[in-house]
Amino acid sequence: MFFFKKKLLPLNIFFPEDFVDIHSHLLPGIDDGAKNLDDSIALIQKMSFYGIKHFITTPHILGDVYPNTPKIINNKLKLVQAELIKRNITDISIHAAAEYMIDEKFIEILEQEDNLLTLKDNLVLVEMSYYSPPLHLYDVLFKLQIKGYKPVLAHPERYFSYHKDFQSYYKLKNAGCLFQLDLLSLTQHYGKDVQKTAQKLLKENLFDFVGTDTHHSEHLNLLETISTPKNLKIIENLLHNNKRFLKE
Repeated sequence: MFFFKKKLLPLNIFFPEDFVDIHSHLLPGIDDGAKNLDDSIALIQKMSFYGIKHFITTPHILGDVYPNTPKIINNKLKLVQAELIKRNITDISIHAAAEYMIDEKFIEILEQEDNLLTLKDNLVLVEMSYYSPPLHLYDVLFKLQIKGYKPVLAHPERYFSYHKDFQSYYKLKNAGCLFQLDLLSLTQHYGKDVQKTAQKLLKENLFDFVGTDTHHSEHLNLLETISTPKNLKIIENLLHNNKRFLKE
């Protein structure tokens, strides 16, 4: 029996020029992403080879697990930017925001801090527990918007509690959430249920943006498998939507 490999497009053709990856973990040593500065640069260079040259990287801000602050994140960003210059890597644009976990700590941050780290303008990347949404989720989303922010919900396809309650996705959209697809959800990396939910959300046109959610080289190796003509047709408009995040 013969097995035919799916035809893949080169990633530097799959990703449009000026594509901006708005979800990754490329800053060294502050969450479960890049371990050190060399690791950061290696990930960025590999993504550059794929045609991704613009980044708004998003380290976790997650309670006491990853208690990052804007100061910590911006200091790490400066280290990476300086190292890129030192190595004469001049075709990369990297900025930083954050991936905020919606929990009690986030409520404190929202009440105490004047400025959240945004992807651009007022857009804030948020996430929640995969297994149980916060009890006061909609109150938090309302407060976020009252303060002038627009929530971008990271990887909604990965929230297992909504897989059998698809109407909740419409409720989240009606509550003002934009949706960001993790590109690896096009594969079975996170499981078949996540893949199926991603496909259904795509069919219903509920996604607004995409992100790689890169943490390590294994993610990038798997990213190479998504670039089929079929996938490009399905998400091409989303890939182009990400251009709005280009920094001026």
